[in-house]
Amino acid sequence: MNGRPLWPLVLRALACTLALLPGLVQAEAGNADLVSAIRTGDYAGVRTLLRAHAGSANRLLPDGSTPLSWAVETQDPQMVKLLLEARAKPDIATDPAALPLMLACEHGEPAVLNLLLDAGADARRVRKDGIAALQVCAGTAPAAVVQRLLAGGAPVDRADTEGQTPLMWAAAHGLVDNIHLLLKHGAAVNRATGKGFTPLFFALKSGNPQAPLAILDAGGDPDHVAADGTTAVQLAMYQKDYAFAARMIARKADLAAIDRNGNTLLHAAVIAQQPELVKLLLAKGADPNLKTGASRTTWRYEANFKTAQYEQVASTPLILAAQAGNTDIMQLLIGAGADPSLHASDGSTILHAAVASANPQVLAAALRLLPDPNVADNNGLTPLHLILADDPGPQTDAMLQLLAKAGAKTDIRDRKGRSAADLVRLAPDSLQTSYASVFDKRKATL
Repeated sequence: MNGRPLWPLVLRALACTLALLPGLVQAEAGNADLVSAIRTGDYAGVRTLLRAHAGSANRLLPDGSTPLSWAVETQDPQMVKLLLEARAKPDIATDPAALPLMLACEHGEPAVLNLLLDAGADARRVRKDGIAALQVCAGTAPAAVVQRLLAGGAPVDRADTEGQTPLMWAAAHGLVDNIHLLLKHGAAVNRATGKGFTPLFFALKSGNPQAPLAILDAGGDPDHVAADGTTAVQLAMYQKDYAFAARMIARKADLAAIDRNGNTLLHAAVIAQQPELVKLLLAKGADPNLKTGASRTTWRYEANFKTAQYEQVASTPLILAAQAGNTDIMQLLIGAGADPSLHASDGSTILHAAVASANPQVLAAALRLLPDPNVADNNGLTPLHLILADDPGPQTDAMLQLLAKAGAKTDIRDRKGRSAADLVRLAPDSLQTSYASVFDKRKATL
């Protein structure tokens, strides 16, 4: 550039660096000692180190945190106060996730949070994932702290990169006071994430039954449909919050909506074995003969047996009730007009489902509704085939007797050409004995 050699400048810079090295090494050692004293609760040691190393209270650590960040992690208000009295600044951490206020919100300790807010911690700072202190505190801290964050300028409806707002965080943790406070400050009650989940969905998963009620009472939409087809009332069913599901159904619910598993609300109530919900849904006009719909879930056989995908069988509520072994729900459905002669998509009937329940009382009820023990599914399997192809259980004798009394035939062949007599020869000895005691005895009396 100007023709002057560079090596004198390089040597001078190197000399300056070497002169600074002892101080840098000493500073690093001081940082480590200070963090160690903070973590072990050594108040005297912390005071000594702060006096010995000027500016150490605000020295940035290699991980982007500060000594105050470590003090907050201890959740010890006295240690946090000690750092703040040494003029530690709450907002100088280079990693937003290590900001003392952010860390304090994760723990939700009010005393620590208030100390930081008193020291002027910025409530508007945001982590790289879009999460701000208000979101985290909404799910961990008391309402008084949330109020201070709002007063400090934290946006009430700011969403993180997942689209979750402070109200959703409060709802997910079931903090009803925070839900009310955020709603009072204008939080959007029906705002949805990118996957279509509203605060009501988060509240339903909180485990606090008062949380979804607070959202619902504030105008939460019970019929909102998420991207995967799930509605809030369907989610309530799967979360086993049946009281809330009943409340939403009583107000208004789409009875024909099919969830990701292919179930309407009536199917879900039958599967959950909730007779009161079944009764309510039938009174509201749910169709007792509507089959389950297409599932959005990919189903596979158990890995040790098959790996191919398969489609869920489309079944009526009555078949599902028989499979679950619930005669009370079967009676409710019949009373509402359920047709016992309807087949599932694989050709199975309530008799096949009753056999699968392994409950003789259910099989007896099914035979009264559909008195044809020789009805076959799409594979040619009769109820007797199903019993003989399965491992014997404590109720096998009783179920064989019911089928024999109803006129079950032993010579009907399935699609593979197997009759009941063929299957029993391959069955365990105990099942062969049960079969012989029932059907050979019947043969002898004919």
